[in-house]
Amino acid sequence: MLHDEQLSILRDISQSVAFADDSQGKMGQLIADGYVMKDGDLFELTAKGVTAVEEHAAALGASDGISSDRLI
Repeated sequence: MLHDEQLSILRDISQSVAFADDSQGKMGQLIADGYVMKDGDLFELTAKGVTAVEEHAAALGASDGISSDRLI
């Protein structure tokens, strides 16, 4: 289960073309868990990371009555 801070990092990566912030070393755990991969100096979401972001957005949409496609 991802923490809110980790989901926030994943959302930031998914919305950025070139995300290079290490967010105080928190990327290591996301990489180890298979949510993020490093490509040179940049971080990118793996398929697992994309799924986590989409599922979180869908859960928010279901609980708030908001369409999940507006959150990503």
